[in-house]
Amino acid sequence: QVQLVESGGGLVQPGGSLRLSCAASGFTFSSYFMNWYRQVPGKERELVVTITPIGGILNYADSAKGRFTISRDNTKNTVYLQMNNLKPEDTAVYYCGASRRGWSLMDYWGKGTLVTVSS
Repeated sequence: QVQLVESGGGLVQPGGSLRLSCAASGFTFSSYFMNWYRQVPGKERELVVTITPIGGILNYADSAKGRFTISRDNTKNTVYLQMNNLKPEDTAVYYCGASRRGWSLMDYWGKGTLVTVSS
C-alpha cells in the first residue's frame, strides 16, 4: 500500500554527481516531511537533509552542505537528492523517509539505493 521507492544510485567516480529520486505512493505526500538518510554497514543511520511539506530545507549534515541539494515535486509525489562533488565517504545506502512530524521519527521508509563512490 504505502511505498517509497528510491532510485538513481550506482557507481560513480570521486567528483562525480548523482541524482537520487524517491517516488511515494499510498499516503498524502504533500503533508509529510521528507528526509534522506544514509547508512554504512556497522554505523548508525545518518540524517542527510530534511525538506518540509512546502519545500523548506532543514538539517543539512555538515558533510553534505554545499554539495547536496534536496527538492520535492508535490505534483509528482517525488523527492530528490542531487549529489555533486561526490567523495568516497559518501558511499552508503541512501534511504528515503517520510514523517508527519519532522525528521526524528519516520512513518515510512524506503528500501534504499546504494551509492558507491570509487575510482
